[in-house]
Amino acid sequence: MLGSAAYDMGSGEIARARGFVRDFLTDARSLHGMAVSARAMDVTQLVVSELATNVCKYAPGPCLLDLEAGDGMLTITMWDTGSVLPTSRQADPTRMGQHGLEIVLAVCESFEVRREPVGKRVRVEISLLDGPQGEPAGPAAW
Repeated sequence: MLGSAAYDMGSGEIARARGFVRDFLTDARSLHGMAVSARAMDVTQLVVSELATNVCKYAPGPCLLDLEAGDGMLTITMWDTGSVLPTSRQADPTRMGQHGLEIVLAVCESFEVRREPVGKRVRVEISLLDGPQGEPAGPAAW
């Protein structure tokens, strides 16, 4: 199952991107019979929100959000016009803000960022399923 949306990243676009991914996963579950855990629904919206926030803060211009669901995984790809690649910072519990990439790295199965001819592409994968005992699938947060 595939989905795609474009945003100018003006006011309200982060909420629209969250709504797009929520509706996409709701359709995956109800129309296509895919298993999507409540945790995956929440984590996916959080990740899209963090990625979109970074686009608003650091990349001028439009962005494209691509979604692909299948085999128990969701692949999220966000394309933007910024040329600077994101880097994670050393954990610092006293730092106010700037924890978005740390959150994304903690909850995603994979993370990849690549320069493109115009801007960059960030690609993450999130498990749509929980483990056999109901525990979240994917890497531990710490």
